[in-house]
Parts: sequence; C-alpha cells; structure tokens
Amino acid sequence: MNRKQFLIRSAAFSAASMLPVHKLSSLFQSPFTTIRRNVGTFVGRGGTIGWLATNDALVAVDSQFPNSAQTCVDGLKEKTDRMMDYLINTHHHGDHTAGNPVFKDYAKNIVAHENVPGLQKKSAESRGQEAVDAQVYADTTYSGSWEKDIGDETVHLMHFGPAHTGGDSVVYFEKANVAHMGDLMFNRAYPFIDINGGANIENWVQVLQKTVDELEDDTIYIYGHGNADYGITGNKDDLILKSNFLEALLEYTQKQINAGKSKEEIVKAEIIPGFEVFKAPGWGLPLSRCLNAAHTELTSK
Repeated sequence: MNRKQFLIRSAAFSAASMLPVHKLSSLFQSPFTTIRRNVGTFVGRGGTIGWLATNDALVAVDSQFPNSAQTCVDGLKEKTDRMMDYLINTHHHGDHTAGNPVFKDYAKNIVAHENVPGLQKKSAESRGQEAVDAQVYADTTYSGSWEKDIGDETVHLMHFGPAHTGGDSVVYFEKANVAHMGDLMFNRAYPFIDINGGANIENWVQVLQKTVDELEDDTIYIYGHGNADYGITGNKDDLILKSNFLEALLEYTQKQINAGKSKEEIVKAEIIPGFEVFKAPGWGLPLSRCLNAAHTELTSK
C-alpha cells in the first residue's frame, strides 16, 4: 500500500453535537485505528479522538460524549495498564469535552488553551444549571504553545489565534509526525463557525496556512470531522483546500454585499463555486450557516 492509499484509508466521519448522530459500529471492526508510531484515532459519537498509547505514555485528544468516552477509555486500558498522562481538549465544544468526566479519574491532567475553560462554561450556562454542573474543565492551560516529553514522544500544542473558536489547539506528536487538528478541520464538509465562541474566518485561513508551514510535508493529519467519502485523516493538501474554501467564502460573501444583496438573499446560495465537494453526503451543517457567519464577520468590522 502506498502513502496516498494509506492516508485516504480512514474512518467515516462522526457528527458534531449539533448534527444527527451517525453510529459507526456497523462500518468498522474496531473504533480504534493505529496511524503511525503508537498514535491513532478513535471514532464514536462526537469529534474524532486521537491517542498515543505505549507502556511509557498515554495521551488522549478530545473526549466526545460520556458513552463513547467510556468505550474509548475501556479500549485504551486494553492497550496499556498505564494511568493516562494527559487528556487534551482541542477546544470547548461539547462533542469534544462532554466526555471529560469519564476521563477525569483516569487522566492525571486535562490540558487546553487558556480560553477553553471560560468558553466551555459560557456555553454550558446558555443551556442551564444542569449543563454547568456536568462540566469538567482543563486544569492545565497555556497561551501560545505548550510542549511536553511523554515517554519517547514529544507532544506540542499550538494556538495561532481565533479560528473555529477562540481557543483552538493544534496537537502535534513530533516523532510520530501526526497532528490532531480538532475542528480546525472539517474535511471537505461545511464547517461550524462559532462566532459566539470567538471564531474568526479571516484568521482561520491563516491558521491552516501556518500549520502547513510549521509542520512537515509528510505530516499525517487527524480531523475533528469529515466528509464520509474522504475520511478523518489526510495530508497538507486537505488543509490547503479548507483554507482556500474559507477564503472563497469570505470573497463570495463580500462580493454579494458589495452588489447590494441582503443577508437573506446571500445565505440562499447552494454552493461556493469550485467547492462543490464540501456539500458532503449526509452532512447536517448547511452552507447557509457558513454564509451567515461570514456575513456577520464582514459587516461587524
């Protein structure tokens, strides 16, 4: 199997908390897939979980929802008897953090960007006291970057500014040369642009470009979500395509504004020309939400 075939062989996407839940058990013999050098993915209910599992290091990236989080924990315990060194939250959304209570007593520390606990709390407060009470927050935070040697691997967290939210992390397993992008990457599918959570589309374009520039040409990337036909792992070309889509989204919206179109007229567009592939099969997020977010960003300057 050549590298291209390896990169595109992957699990189908799992939907975000605001999307219909797609149960994947019927599609896979195991929800665990090893990518390279003891780093892999877990698919269940929510954003893709990444993991590093050896006798000397155990790390998980994101926690999904409680039920699938427990399945992940049980599976990781079969890989190693080690206590989990770190659970990393790539951002605050519930389909990446609602499983934190399951990991709490298994992980020594929970790590996230410094904006994540506040955004997580704010989001929970909008859903009521029961949601607030259910939260488990990161106990270790960072500002620009974070680095830790864990076993024979070095794990880096990088924050390049607001993008999908105001607290996104790129998680890089240096020796494995694998990066978990969280929801900075909806692979060939319309993304959720969380304006209320600090998103910035213009900077998101730059974040993806900076990531490609910072990492290796042959880095394998793990995505929070993806088009079922393209999967949740891939290479730098996927990031470049996503960056190009976001740039085209802003350009299209600005042209429509300049032409005097109302927001209601603009959001009726069915595609952004050249990016038809983002209209993913079975995907619950429509282009109209992206256009609405772009309009909000462009008109609030």
